Amino acid sequence: MHNLESRPYPPSGQPVTFADLFAGCGGLSLGLSLSGMNGVFAIERDKMAFSTLSANLLEGRKVPVNQFSWPSWLEKKAWSIDEVLEQHSVELANLKGTIHVLAGGPPCQGFSFAGKRNESDPRNQLFEKYVEMVQIIRPSALVIENVPGMKVAHAARGWKQLGLLVKPQSFYDKLVESLDRIGYQVLGKIVDSSCFGVPQKRPRLIVIGLRKDLASHLHGGVARAFELLEEARLQQLKEFDLPEAVHAEDAISDMEVGLRGTRPCNDPESPRKFEEIRYDGPRTRYQRLMHQGCDGTIDSLRLARHKPEVKARFQKIIDDPNCAKGVTMNSKTRQAYGIKKHRIHPMQACAPAPTITTLPDDVLHYKEPRILTVRESARLQSFPDWFQFRGKFTTGGSKRTKECPRYTQVGNAVPPFLARAVGIAIKAMLDEAVMRASQQAERELDENMIAIA
Repeated sequence: MHNLESRPYPPSGQPVTFADLFAGCGGLSLGLSLSGMNGVFAIERDKMAFSTLSANLLEGRKVPVNQFSWPSWLEKKAWSIDEVLEQHSVELANLKGTIHVLAGGPPCQGFSFAGKRNESDPRNQLFEKYVEMVQIIRPSALVIENVPGMKVAHAARGWKQLGLLVKPQSFYDKLVESLDRIGYQVLGKIVDSSCFGVPQKRPRLIVIGLRKDLASHLHGGVARAFELLEEARLQQLKEFDLPEAVHAEDAISDMEVGLRGTRPCNDPESPRKFEEIRYDGPRTRYQRLMHQGCDGTIDSLRLARHKPEVKARFQKIIDDPNCAKGVTMNSKTRQAYGIKKHRIHPMQACAPAPTITTLPDDVLHYKEPRILTVRESARLQSFPDWFQFRGKFTTGGSKRTKECPRYTQVGNAVPPFLARAVGIAIKAMLDEAVMRASQQAERELDENMIAIA
């Protein structure tokens, strides 16, 4: 193929392959797999999160997606990207041309508006490792998911007042520059997950990259990917028979305690004396969609043990017509209820849920005086019921920065439905680029033949 690097895309009939860096519990990997891609390997440093990814995509369980093929030289365990680059540089180089899409979502806490936005947070530099991996593997396309704050420089708002001569770059700007230098055309846009059938208001920065030799054959270059993403979004809603916005109640009303009560939680990762929701089956279109492929057993339905006075306070908040639902509780209302926590969202039943975070007490149930279970949070992220979660449910104190329990895994994850649409768009973009490149090569060959004649 004229002017294209070797093996830019699989031969007809063979699957598009991907690898996932900073994979977490596997939300992005699951979505790309649902789009029809085949996973090769994933890198995740946290043992709990990797255990969840492994349980669903590596261990040979009978699930509705293909399992990762996984290279023999890479041990199936939690790795940091630094360790893989240091210990397996030769093997990674040998993968050149065989990984068509390199995915990843570098940790976002350092530039999340919900966090402290610490410019020196070492996690902010992990995107440089992503770029290094891109340079070694040379995939055809890239996809990165992150918080919108990645597009905002830490000192951007007051750079003139600080006496800076040049407006500071955001991490997104630095990423685009770095990838441009090694031959990729890159564009990032903010999309709302709720537009893709995810029952949650979750704005996310989607960054898509395409090798320049491929991008040159597309009208508009890599921007074409976002036109195709809109087509994929509309097709996904039509295929799943979902409305433009799936409401919280449509997503999790089948898990209300009031339906069938509770039973003792026997999860091996849970201490005794916890109760879990007794599940009775799906009731809405979205719930049936999430329940497909499930053998009837659903994990992570454990309920929090709220004190009576906390439950009473939650009930008053739910019943209070003056307390706005679906938005962050304002300081006046928090003060009236004696709540010191700054970020708390009472859910609205007839609207997509607020953004699911890593903190379980950020969101209150729309009807029952309690916080959400891990499984309800996962439903709001569009994880199917067959997807199992591993590890502790919660952690606290100094361990919060070192461990990734189930609530954190879910809060950090890319919504699989969003990732599925992105995967479909990337496949369509690559198909189009390769087709146009082939057509151009044929035209040039014909012109050369005519010139010779």
